[in-house]
Amino acid sequence: MYENVLVPVSFEENRDSIGALEIADAIRSDTGKITLLHVMEEVPGYALTYIPADFHDNARQSIAEELVKIAGDMKDMDVRVVDGHSGRTIVDYAEENGVDCIVIASHRPGMQNLLLGSTATQVVRHAQCAVHVLR
Repeated sequence: MYENVLVPVSFEENRDSIGALEIADAIRSDTGKITLLHVMEEVPGYALTYIPADFHDNARQSIAEELVKIAGDMKDMDVRVVDGHSGRTIVDYAEENGVDCIVIASHRPGMQNLLLGSTATQVVRHAQCAVHVLR
């Protein structure tokens, strides 16, 4: 059983974030907590002039609200929205916050990724804790 489980959430169509959350709940201890994490990728500099100034803050708030909906009434839940590159940021967050298991949903990969999606691959290769990949 794990004390501190991280569930990265991607809002892409074929990711089973609910399934990942259910697994996280099943493998955490009675006193364990789950953190739902979404990583907001940086907007390229050339596109910034075309985006309203409050876009980032509004998007962050909307994403946090959606994470709260996903969490539902599950106990000992936390939601976080952070900026960065998804794979590296998930690994860094896990290390900085004492996560002992990451439960990540992966999409069906193309030939370039062969076995896992690129974010899941990076997390599996670089995480210092256990990683459970859901397909």
